[in-house]
Amino acid sequence: MRHISTTPFGRRLLTAGHLLHQSLSEAPAPVPHVDKWAVLRDLAEARADFGLSDRDVAVLSALASFHQGKILEDGPGLIVFPSNQTLSARLHGMPESTLRRHLAALVKAGVILRHDSPNGKRYALQGGQAFGFDLRPLLIRAEQIATAAQTNRDASRRLRELRQIVVLHLRDASKMLLWAVDNALPRVTDLGAALATLQRHLRRKLGLEQLEEMRRETRRIIDDLSTALPRETTNPSGNDSQNERHIQDSDSSKKESESAQNSERTHALPLELVLKAAPEIANYTPSPIRDWRDLRRVAGFVRPMLGIQPDVWTESHRKMGEDSAAIALACMLERASVIRNPGAYLRSLSKRAESGGFSASAMVMALLREPRAA
Repeated sequence: MRHISTTPFGRRLLTAGHLLHQSLSEAPAPVPHVDKWAVLRDLAEARADFGLSDRDVAVLSALASFHQGKILEDGPGLIVFPSNQTLSARLHGMPESTLRRHLAALVKAGVILRHDSPNGKRYALQGGQAFGFDLRPLLIRAEQIATAAQTNRDASRRLRELRQIVVLHLRDASKMLLWAVDNALPRVTDLGAALATLQRHLRRKLGLEQLEEMRRETRRIIDDLSTALPRETTNPSGNDSQNERHIQDSDSSKKESESAQNSERTHALPLELVLKAAPEIANYTPSPIRDWRDLRRVAGFVRPMLGIQPDVWTESHRKMGEDSAAIALACMLERASVIRNPGAYLRSLSKRAESGGFSASAMVMALLREPRAA
């Protein structure tokens, strides 16, 4: 008469865990077979759900390697019986005391069963009976393990996505803050302190709830910075005379500050911020736009596509500077669908620049404040 024992040999006592997992030795298998390596990959993803460490799973993988083939099929062939010495060698010399601890953790987690012989040795008898470690729980619990692994993968993906969003928010806010500080805008000091605190927090290992809170906070800082930045008040869909009226109605104090900025050929405004506000222009070059020279080159390429004549382009360079002209054209490209006459529009901007009433930076900030599709 054949009897498979699930009670431990020697001084090891029967525990509630043993009794709980005994049913796994006789429960019907929900599937006829599974890929053992696929189950082990899933278990590695979901190990925390089963109270296992990465080294526990490594020991289980070594134990599963003594099973012939890659498919676990229900039957007596699921019991493996390597000695501790042999198993330790396959684990690159893991000490036996450490090995026994990991095997006990696997049994406690219910991913293997221990079938001890009368003398505690592991071996197989003629007729197929064997004493050792039973891998049948991996077959019985394969679907449960797969579900837990997918849940963990989804959570990990959401964690990566949230962290990426927070990193992008911090980068945008940092560059906007740098521009605001360089241009002596008020009410930004407190935002800088809050931003520095969030950047320190991001160095830690954060959970979903913490990252979600950081996402909301960084979004709030960006919105507050956008409110503090100057606004562009032109109406690109109107005619040239309407544009001129907008120019004349601009706040005089803003004109004075912008006039000083327009005299500069280099910009405190970061190139990355320009490309974030006006990303369309990057589609007209096979290589990334890495510096102002690249932006000027691509703007010159796009200029005739917008119907802007060479003399208008030359005039914009002379009156607003090459960099500001390139920024203006990139912003105009974003609004190409609503600017009826790009050449006339650029000419009007050049006239504003001549009188100190134009700011390429304000055009960029106006685009950044516009709602964008996700």
